[in-house]
Amino acid sequence: MKKINYILTGTLLLFSGVSFSQQDASFTQYRYHMNSINPAYAAIGEETAIASSLRDQWTGVPDAPLAQCVSFETPIALNTGIGLSILSDKTFMEKQTFVGIDFSYKMKLNPALDLYFGLKAGGNFYSVNTSGLDTYNIQSDPALVSYSNFNPNIGLGFVLKNEKYYVSLSVPRMLSAERVRNESGYAVMASDRAHWYLSGGYDFELKSSIALLALKPSIMVRYVSNAPVSADFNAMLGINEVFEIGAMYRTDQAFGILTDFTVNKRLLLGYSYEWITRPSLGSARGTYELLLRYKF
Repeated sequence: MKKINYILTGTLLLFSGVSFSQQDASFTQYRYHMNSINPAYAAIGEETAIASSLRDQWTGVPDAPLAQCVSFETPIALNTGIGLSILSDKTFMEKQTFVGIDFSYKMKLNPALDLYFGLKAGGNFYSVNTSGLDTYNIQSDPALVSYSNFNPNIGLGFVLKNEKYYVSLSVPRMLSAERVRNESGYAVMASDRAHWYLSGGYDFELKSSIALLALKPSIMVRYVSNAPVSADFNAMLGINEVFEIGAMYRTDQAFGILTDFTVNKRLLLGYSYEWITRPSLGSARGTYELLLRYKF
């Protein structure tokens, strides 16, 4: 019975990757890892900082996606900055880690509006390990051979930023990359297509005699050809520039809550929890995400 459960779980995860998850790992607290998807964000706040997020998805499903993101940014000269982003995710037999180096340049359009350009260079380490699969054949199945490769890549991004709002457009991986996917029950080679990210947000100051309040709605749209468009709608309420709490809705049939707390001028902690509403994932108990960010 245990073997049957593993087979069913693996089939579910592989087919889910084909049907609606051909996109890169999505982080609810993406605001603190923007240079991982848009290199123009490297040192956009003119500060040196490092951030790390851990995302445990569909906690009720064995071998469900587990992802981690680490991003670093620092200014290096007037109007220029560099960054480093590392994204790693593991799902069932698949594991991949993308490492990218980011460069950004700021052009001032007017005293209140800036335009940032960004370039990303890096590569993806990808592997499929089939050694843990149980088969009922005496001889080894040639279709279950483990596979690994490295794909270099480049990316491009733009950010239009004002004190109150921002608009971001990027394609962090412009080149196609080889990976394995499920086709009619067989593992076959396929190409990952370029992922496009469009996002924007606005900060509204709310009048209050009790505390300094700010409402911060934002949206993140992800697009890759031959896959459904995915969008995150977020709304955060900031209190005294120390504590934020809000909610999110993802068109991939998920919703959740998120919060972050500034411990001091350097350290920020965040947490989010999502509920999945797809009927095919009825056994999943939800997704949680932890965030830590430190400014030097």
